[in-house]
Amino acid sequence: MSSDRHLRCSFCGKSKESVKKFISGPSVYICNECISLCNEILAEEEERENQDASIETLKPEEIKAALDEYVIGQEQAKRALSVAVYNHYKRVHQGDKLGGVEIDKANVL
Repeated sequence: MSSDRHLRCSFCGKSKESVKKFISGPSVYICNECISLCNEILAEEEERENQDASIETLKPEEIKAALDEYVIGQEQAKRALSVAVYNHYKRVHQGDKLGGVEIDKANVL
């Protein structure tokens, strides 16, 4: 029992007495505070992944249709802007997932 008093969390180093709950594994110990921190990190990561998956990229035709509601004429400009916005969002959402393929940037003026 004397060795139980000297047990410490393998992550933060807090003693068994200074935390509410202490969970032991094969030669590894973790306190409730570190578990809470890990849960927060995992929840944030999952939320980010869900957010990325839920963002729907509109097709250029849909972007142009939205522009048609507010802009009269300027068909060539609306088409160019629609494609540029689509490519921008595709680049932003896919980031490094493209495996070395680079989508060209275009300045729209």
